[in-house]
Amino acid sequence: MAHLGTGRGRVLALPAGLALTASLGLMPAAAAAVPQTEAPAVASVRTVGPKLSYVVNVSGGNAAAKAVKKAISQAGGEIVTSYDKIGVIVVHSTNPEFAKTIRTVRGVKSAGATRTAPLAAASTTDVRVAEQPLSAKDAREAAAKAEEDEDPFQPLQWDLPAIQADKAHEKTLGSKKVTVAVIDTGVDDTHPDLAPNFDTAASANCVSGKADTTPGSWRPAAGESDHGTHVAGTIAAAKNGVGITGVAPGVKVSGIKVSTPDGFFYTEAVVCGFMWAAENGVEVTNNSYYVDPWQFTCKNDLDQGALVEALQRATSYAWDKGTVNVAAAGNARTDLAADEVTDTTSPNDTTPVERKVDPSVCPDVPTMLDGVITVSATGAKDLKSSYSNYGLGVVDIAAPGGDSTVYQPPQAPATNGLILSTLPGGKYGYKAGTSMASPHVAGVAALIKSTHPSASADKVERLITSQAESTACPEPYDINGDGTVDAVCTGGVDDNSFYGAGLTNALRAVRK
Repeated sequence: MAHLGTGRGRVLALPAGLALTASLGLMPAAAAAVPQTEAPAVASVRTVGPKLSYVVNVSGGNAAAKAVKKAISQAGGEIVTSYDKIGVIVVHSTNPEFAKTIRTVRGVKSAGATRTAPLAAASTTDVRVAEQPLSAKDAREAAAKAEEDEDPFQPLQWDLPAIQADKAHEKTLGSKKVTVAVIDTGVDDTHPDLAPNFDTAASANCVSGKADTTPGSWRPAAGESDHGTHVAGTIAAAKNGVGITGVAPGVKVSGIKVSTPDGFFYTEAVVCGFMWAAENGVEVTNNSYYVDPWQFTCKNDLDQGALVEALQRATSYAWDKGTVNVAAAGNARTDLAADEVTDTTSPNDTTPVERKVDPSVCPDVPTMLDGVITVSATGAKDLKSSYSNYGLGVVDIAAPGGDSTVYQPPQAPATNGLILSTLPGGKYGYKAGTSMASPHVAGVAALIKSTHPSASADKVERLITSQAESTACPEPYDINGDGTVDAVCTGGVDDNSFYGAGLTNALRAVRK
């Protein structure tokens, strides 16, 4: 079953209003048929240009892969690593004709550059919005109002009762045998709310496309994004008398760092992330990002199509191994079921150009791939968040992602309509986005795996969607109250474009 959706890695923090980040993609050139030759026919190449990273997707088994690897060297490529179980090879090359050349080799199904900027030369063009820190005053007041069995800042977490996670915790906190991997910008495992549940054995740095397990390599460096740490807290912040409480505070959480220092999530890193998770016993992955540099990666473009192929192989492999992949739907207020959308920001690592794309041909990856559950965001009033993408047959389920407090104010004692979670250095802060919604569902998936340890990924998905709280389309949807309809919801109460199967529910997830 295809799980269509959009994972927007650009985290949204909505300070005073709606400061949202989003990216789109480009109208591809038609893919031409590429004649293939035997591997030995590729001559040695000495042409030198900018150093780029590529994925080469092999068909035909190990014998073909061996011949292709020889051809890669002859074409001026240096193999970084090879994922032989899915037939994906990560390559660096300074040969401007590398992809074109290697596509002619027998056994190569597709090949393409993973970026448009040279290695280590990209500079992010995304707008970074500072998160709202948790004020000392709010922290004191929350701690004073916390019940005996609550962590001190839990009264500010309106998102937990929204999905009945607080009630679920009366039955179970989740199993230590379940690990959720945060494939993201890195996780600060020294945070006092994360350290008790952190799984170092399932953590790695995949930025190069090859897993690095050096201790601490999975942490964000100074000045790098705090996004992954925030996501991790929503999933599994410990119920330990400190700070906040996660959706599944008794499970393990790991960090798989896949973003460059500039904040780009490239194909080779994301493939590595899924493969590492699948091979290291991870039950659930959270994916609150999209794969750069294309918001929509077009299958009928030779380079971009190779990226889709590699990522599809990786997500499908993980899913078949039993790993449940959960991802964010995106923050561009876009109907992803539309026949055409306009993209003005891709490629985002060099010079963007405007294009019209058909999302069915140019999917947003990884969340418009098979083997991924796609999550839209809701605010404190259980309405679709003002920024959240949507789409009938695209969104599988909804979860709290926060919204402007002006649009969807929470009930007291909570004071902020965004999502409160962990930040590096033992801190806490608020963010909003589908990036914050996805980890709520990842946490629910972890509770389901705790309750049903032998459940396949398919079964976990069925339980997640069947146990969701059905949520009908709002009519009309005028989130800012200005008299203008901001988006049109289509579908029925049990499956619609805003909420998919409905709002995720943690309590139902732990009822056998």
